[in-house]
Amino acid sequence: MSRTSTKQSSSRSFSDLTPDEVTQAVDQYTGLHDDDLENRKEDYQILVNHYYDLATDFYEFGWGQSFHFAPRLRGESFKESLLRHEHFLADQLSLKPGMQVIDLGCGIGGPMRTLARYSGASFVGLNNNAYQIKRAEAQSQDIQSLCRFIHGDFMQIPEDDNSYDAAIAIESMPHAPDKIAAFREVFRILRPGACFAGYEWCLTEDFDPENARHLRIKKDIEKGNGLPDITITSEIGPALSAAGFEFLEARDLAPEADPDMPWYRALQGRDLSLASIPRTPIGRALTNLTLRVGETLRVVPKGSTMVSTLLNRGADALVAGGESGLFTPAFFFLARKPENRGTE
Repeated sequence: MSRTSTKQSSSRSFSDLTPDEVTQAVDQYTGLHDDDLENRKEDYQILVNHYYDLATDFYEFGWGQSFHFAPRLRGESFKESLLRHEHFLADQLSLKPGMQVIDLGCGIGGPMRTLARYSGASFVGLNNNAYQIKRAEAQSQDIQSLCRFIHGDFMQIPEDDNSYDAAIAIESMPHAPDKIAAFREVFRILRPGACFAGYEWCLTEDFDPENARHLRIKKDIEKGNGLPDITITSEIGPALSAAGFEFLEARDLAPEADPDMPWYRALQGRDLSLASIPRTPIGRALTNLTLRVGETLRVVPKGSTMVSTLLNRGADALVAGGESGLFTPAFFFLARKPENRGTE
């Protein structure tokens, strides 16, 4: 049992938290990140829950309902790239009506709603953050027949063995403190012959652990995005194999994008539209200024600027990681549970 894992996620929005609760959450979150790696991994539940209690409303405001990146093709809009990135997983898994699919770390359910409509498959969204589950359920009223949500941890999935036809994880597994253990849980709940596909946040082979700038970018990405650690691309395949999967494919999709349309373009300020403004450096600075004024006038919760600043630093680090080629959020993997395997 973690030293602090008894803290559970609140189902309230950020705006419903008291100033003292916001300050306490920010202080405890940043304190965990100042702790050593083993303690961060031990306390991953509280680290991740504090992060999403604070960040979900900001994400939804600036990014929409699909909390992930996507490499873009020439001529694609931001939203079109997200949809293509999601549809790619459905096509790789051959999703179809009648299949039972689990979305591990489903956020507020944007991608799984898209994939349910696209494929006709039935989805269960697993999320350890109560507030995100509340938001997901509120936005899935029109597709309840294909989408439901459960509150749980993908390190201990509250589902029976051999019960799903497919599993997806869209940029969620980086929150896992033990990659192999997380993959073993996915293996357990999949039926023999079922496949698991997703996108990982990874350091690339260009990352140099002896380079102080690389280490600073890595740490800022972790702190700005609720991650205990970030793995290397070369470790994903062996982790899947160690969990029992047949490792089918893995590759970084980021280099496959148009060079002028990298996955981090949305954070650079190079998209010119009203909808994109909150994602840009100028938009993020304006948001900070607005929140600071709003706090003074008591029209936004005290602590809003602290949270916004934390997220802005994470966004700047993501751009730095992308521009230097040492980080990718688009490492695709596909693995299959062998036909002759149940659970061990």
